[in-house]
Amino acid sequence: MDSSYLERRGEIATYFDRTAVDAWKRLTSDAPVGRIRATVRAGRDRMRATLLDWLPDDLSGCRLLDAGCGTGALAVEAARRGAHVVAIDLSPTLVGLARERMPHGLAGRIDFRAGDMLDPALGHFDHVVAMDSLIHYRPRDAVRVLSGLAARTAASILFTFPPSTRALDAMHFVGRFFPRGNRAPAIEPVRAAVLGRLIADEDGLRGMAPLRSERVASGFYTSQAMELVRT
Repeated sequence: MDSSYLERRGEIATYFDRTAVDAWKRLTSDAPVGRIRATVRAGRDRMRATLLDWLPDDLSGCRLLDAGCGTGALAVEAARRGAHVVAIDLSPTLVGLARERMPHGLAGRIDFRAGDMLDPALGHFDHVVAMDSLIHYRPRDAVRVLSGLAARTAASILFTFPPSTRALDAMHFVGRFFPRGNRAPAIEPVRAAVLGRLIADEDGLRGMAPLRSERVASGFYTSQAMELVRT
């Protein structure tokens, strides 16, 4: 990967492991949150449910990568369906929290790790899920990440991206004026048609084809899911 990917990866790791860790602990729990964060929580819950609906009901014998696992909610649900899950995130703090929250009955079914989702040492998978973990990367970098994941994926890759809409583009523009110390790594909105062309032109994704896509909009949360399947 080029320098733009590596630079952004470092910004994301710092933000989620230091700047925003307390906010994410609260957001991903049952603790009360303000109105804005409540819409984000609801949107993330809907998106997680959408991605899980696209996976087989019975994942017994499957190996699944939760790429950008955060505090582990999706990994837990996949493991309950029988999958062996490798759940990885750039933030050691969030991974530690995910280990603390893991239900006792799933011990041995989820391997939580701190590191890079593209690490070849993670091995091969039947399914990969990357929920809101590529939204901060430039579209070309995100597609290269998908290409790297596809090389080790047998069946499907489910991922999300920030769709380019007037509202989301406006929030992205305004966010640039916040003090840098209080600013999350910028998201990179992209039109679905543009992303589709980048995927079609990427050599490493020639064996994968888009099957379905669905947008989730909930207040201050807007994200679009896409499924790539092995042809």
